[in-house]
Parts: sequence; structure tokens; C-alpha cells
Amino acid sequence: MAMAGGRSVLDRIIDALIIFIMLFVIASIIYPFLNALAISFNHAEDTALGGITLWPRRFAWESYRNVIANPMIWRAYFVTLYRTLLGTVLAVFVTGVLAFGLSHSNLVGRKYYSIILLIPMYFGGGLIPTFLMFRAMGLFNNPLVFIVPNLVGLFNVILMRTFFQSLPGALEESAKIDGANYLQIFFKIIIPISMPIIATIALFVGIFHWNDWFFGTIYIVDRAWRPMQNVLLAVINEAAAAEQLAAIQGGAAAAALGGLRSRPVNVRSVTMATMFITIFPVIIVYPFLQRFFIKGMMIGSIKG
Repeated sequence: MAMAGGRSVLDRIIDALIIFIMLFVIASIIYPFLNALAISFNHAEDTALGGITLWPRRFAWESYRNVIANPMIWRAYFVTLYRTLLGTVLAVFVTGVLAFGLSHSNLVGRKYYSIILLIPMYFGGGLIPTFLMFRAMGLFNNPLVFIVPNLVGLFNVILMRTFFQSLPGALEESAKIDGANYLQIFFKIIIPISMPIIATIALFVGIFHWNDWFFGTIYIVDRAWRPMQNVLLAVINEAAAAEQLAAIQGGAAAAALGGLRSRPVNVRSVTMATMFITIFPVIIVYPFLQRFFIKGMMIGSIKG
């Protein structure tokens, strides 16, 4: 049945159903986030009673103070910033150079390079051979282990290569006529017009470095070079141990482990506080890269 404006009753029902589903999805995403935030700011004794929803019943800063007061936390932030910034810049550069070369059909041995890059997608050496290889390369207990093994990702190379192939070939040809070589073309022409895909790859690599705990757990022994994720995990484990001993042995055991029981802190509040400390920089940066991210993903995945 047609209605005014050319829209039928069925169209309006479908629109209402889509809106309802989208609102449900949005609520299912936002509610856990707000609930975790409320727990992180809630007093420990009140949190233990449960029932926290969207707002803390008894506001307290001690969960965040307990995490930040850890002497290793600032060192861990430095290590994480080091590996994220340096690792992202170098990974984008190496990936860009490799993808730029592979985007040229006249590259000698192009098919063989592509096959070599595809092999790791289907075959892996395993944890023990990888560990032995890194140790033989001098990367064990070396902060470079965060950077060197993660310089190239095949998915990122494919995205960048496809983006470069979508650029007009006349740009490169005109630069060659003016006497520019491949390095000049790459840095002065390709890079400035490739910000969408560069921002996309930088976001992928940066989030990986920021969230990764595996390399710090397996390949780093020196506690001074452990990234934030490993230190925050240790903070959570200490809080859990203190809370369990306090429940079994009383307040004396908790006092022996730093007096967590005497503060308005428990393991749930500390866990949520560490989670927000971890994701806060990503929440700040992502909105600025979102428009580049969407554009880069669309361009890098449609053609090729």
C-alpha cells in the first residue's frame, strides 16, 4: 500500500526495525563500557556488593591511584611509547617501500617476491624455532625485538600495494620525464597523496604495538624493558593476590602485600582502572584517524 511521499507501510516497518536493531547494538556496546568505568571509580567495599550499573554509588579515586603509584608504571609507559612510535614509523616506511616496488608490473622477480610474502600466511615456524631464531639474532631481552620482527605485515603490504596501483600512472611518468628517480617519486609524490592508506596502516600497527603483551612476556627478561601491558597485568595479579589473602587470613596478610585491603580498592576496580589507563590513548587518537582509516580501507580493498 502506497502512502504519501511514495513510502509504503512495509518500508516504514523495515526502517523502524533497522533503527531498533541499531539502537540495540549501540546500547550493547556502550553499556559494558560505562559499567566498567563506573566500577573503576567505585569504592571497593561497595563494589563487592555488586549491582553497579552506569554510575558509581560511592565515588573513589583509589583504584587509579593504586595503579599509577606502581613504580614500574611510568617506565612501562615509556617503553610502550617507544615501541609504538618507532615501530609504527619504521613499519609504515618499510611496508610503503615494499608495496611501492610490488605495485610496478615491470619489477624483475615480482611474482617470486609475492610468493615469498605469501608463504608465512600458510606456514609458521612455531614458537620454539622462532624463539631460537630471535635469540640467535641477538633479539632476546633486547628492546629491538618489539620493532624488527613486526616491520612487515602481509595484509598491510597488500592494502598499500593496491592503493598505489589505484593512483594515476601519469603522475609517475611525468616525474620521470622531469628527471626524478624512484626514491624522489616515492617521497615527493606518492607519500604526500597517500595519507589515507598511511593513516590506516599506522593505526593497525600502532594498536598492535600498544596492546601487545606476548613479545614482552616471551622475549623480555629485564623488568625495566617490559611494556605497559605486562606491568598492568602484574598490577592486576598483585591486587587479586592481596584480596584473596585478605579474605583467607584477614587484614594482616593484605597489609603485608601493600595494604590494598585497607584502601577503597579491590581486584575488580583495579582491573577496570588498568583497562581504561590502557585504552585511553587509543580513544584519544582514533577519532582523528577515523576518516583516513575508512577512506584508506575502501580504496585499498576495492581495486586489485
